[in-house]
Amino acid sequence: MKIALAQINPAIADTVLNMEKIISFMKQADKSGAQLTIFPELCTIGYPPMDLLESRKLVDDNIRSLKAITEASSGIETAAVIGCVEYDEKNSPMLYNTAAVIHRGKIIFRQHKTLLPGYDVFDEYRYFSHADDSGIFEFRGKKIGITICEDIWAAFREDNSPFMERRRYDRDPVQLLADRGADLILNISASPYIRGKRQARMEMLAKLAREKNIPVAYVNQAGANDSLIFDGNSMFINAKGGICGHAKGFSEDLLVIETDSPVPCEVKINDIEDIQRALVLGINDYMSKSGFSKIVLGLSGGIDSALVAALACQAIGPDNVTGITMPSEYSSAGSVDDSYELARNLGMRIETIAIKGLFDRFREDLSGVFHGLKEDVTEENIQARIRGTLLMSFSNKTGALLLTTGNKSESATGYCTLYGDMCGGLAVISDLPKTMVYELSEHINRSAGRELIPRAIIEKAPSAELRPGQKDQDSLPPYDVLDGILELYVEQRKSAEEIISAGYDRQIVKHVLKLVNNSEYKRYQAAPGLKVTSKAFGIGRRIPLAKKFTP
Repeated sequence: MKIALAQINPAIADTVLNMEKIISFMKQADKSGAQLTIFPELCTIGYPPMDLLESRKLVDDNIRSLKAITEASSGIETAAVIGCVEYDEKNSPMLYNTAAVIHRGKIIFRQHKTLLPGYDVFDEYRYFSHADDSGIFEFRGKKIGITICEDIWAAFREDNSPFMERRRYDRDPVQLLADRGADLILNISASPYIRGKRQARMEMLAKLAREKNIPVAYVNQAGANDSLIFDGNSMFINAKGGICGHAKGFSEDLLVIETDSPVPCEVKINDIEDIQRALVLGINDYMSKSGFSKIVLGLSGGIDSALVAALACQAIGPDNVTGITMPSEYSSAGSVDDSYELARNLGMRIETIAIKGLFDRFREDLSGVFHGLKEDVTEENIQARIRGTLLMSFSNKTGALLLTTGNKSESATGYCTLYGDMCGGLAVISDLPKTMVYELSEHINRSAGRELIPRAIIEKAPSAELRPGQKDQDSLPPYDVLDGILELYVEQRKSAEEIISAGYDRQIVKHVLKLVNNSEYKRYQAAPGLKVTSKAFGIGRRIPLAKKFTP
């Protein structure tokens, strides 16, 4: 049987656009001779719709779009598996996350999602009822079982895997389908990208197909919605666990496979390249789906803003990106010169607004209420807030989206200023530790075959330049040490003693963890960030502000 994996990029709540895209891909698949076309999870409504599911109008719009798709199928030979939302009439106001099989103008089969994740960024128990059973439908001489995203992970029980934390289920939909004689298992997914997940996903699917002796067709959503990036990378795995077809990563694609005689293929994974593609896609989709066409960001002459500028230019083109350098009396000559070299290399617009005069006026106007008090971090933060105000003013005037440039190491430790450098609409690298910022910057230059990001920027000591001679390492441990501690604490949820036992200095560990816990209030007010690690600050990490907690 010939099948098509329709890896599309749905827009959340745009049921008409999604419907039109689904019908278009069905027609393309039909022309290719595909007998069955498989679409991602919740493709009629987009994933994740979150509390928009509480809108009966949106759910009804989704049902109407499914009806229109079903009617359109009457003139198309290919059948289609469509991810949609349906009402749970027995348990209102709950809903079902459903896979509907349509063919020749009729819905011939439906399967509801069985396993509803409630960890990290997922909260499906909030909206959905779970299926009580997993059924088989027969089509073109094959017994076919359908699973929806999490349903297929039940059999993956590697206790040391970050992808299995909190995944402990008392049922296995795949095993039930195998027991009922399935010849083919389909999985429709909206599986967000994080570093390392592609490899784990391939290994899991290959192991499952091998153990059950059943081929698996896996279709994942592509595109980005808010903080979540969906990498696509749909695939077909034969009964021996061989990958016999692999769709593009981080873009829409239509992959046609002959299930009865698939030819294994080689799949190469480059983690740092995937991160670059993920962030570029995240910027592009956030802008297009939110109605922005221009970007503005502050250029400090440092590596963080340089990396964000390079990613922004890749995402929407350098003609649509403006960088603003805002030197103070503490700025080095290189901070401005390096920013201009970066802009020339990237082909983007750059402007300069000196802030010394504004800063002097702030100090003068505050001198009365600050009388007798020494200058401290307050004055440093005033400079950051002046810059934030200037950037937001440019954003307001031009309609350009302001990108923040802080990394995960800074956000974790509070090395950032509320209403200053935290101002903005999208935090592009907020889930990238500083060490990964360097790694990705080097990769971008290698890929380009030239220095898009100037060597001087990469090699200079990181500094906020808010006081004379300031360096990041005056306040923070070396970034390789800091990032190692943060990975253990934030992503792996290790205690202070466990981190110390891993070889880190007790005093440094205690200091870093205190900074992380004391900075939670800042992160609550941060712009949404693009998620690329297993535990990002944002919707997947929920920590109370008013607390007494010793890690």
